[in-house]
Amino acid sequence: MEFEKSVEKSWSNQQNIGLTAYLKKMKGEAREKDRIDYIDSFVSAIGGLIAIIIISFIAVYLGYPMALAPLGASCVIVFGAHKSLLSQPRNVIGGHIISTTIALIIWSIFGKSLFIIGLVLAIVLIIMTFTKTVHPPAAASALVSINSQAGWGFLTSIVIGALLLVFISMIYNNLFQTRQYPKHWL
Repeated sequence: MEFEKSVEKSWSNQQNIGLTAYLKKMKGEAREKDRIDYIDSFVSAIGGLIAIIIISFIAVYLGYPMALAPLGASCVIVFGAHKSLLSQPRNVIGGHIISTTIALIIWSIFGKSLFIIGLVLAIVLIIMTFTKTVHPPAAASALVSINSQAGWGFLTSIVIGALLLVFISMIYNNLFQTRQYPKHWL
């Protein structure tokens, strides 16, 4: 009897420790107070402004203004977090091409439904991870292509936009001594 109580108490303690550790992960870690670099923020904003204006002309001309949502989000990452792995050319270009292509293939076969939208997001996430092309706005490209039922022309707009964004970012970011883009290609 006492052995059973001891085992039960031990089991209960292990569950509490596991739950405590699990919940503690959600607390996060303390952040250092970052000094805000107002000049760098302004430089990023001007770069994003230039890029999205140029990309807007192309997207609207091609008839796919809805491409501006994911490409605008890419601008924020490419100019605001230009050192990040997520902002590098492989991720920007590869992520958008892979995500949009997969979404359009699945949409062409199965049509549009809430399940398909969720499935596309899951598949795109897996493939971007496997190919080391994770770029969150690229997942938005996939979802926009399905929700807008844009068709294959949307891919052209996304590819041109992603290529232009990387090109503009290379030209613009490297004008400044404190910036380098890209950090790496592959």
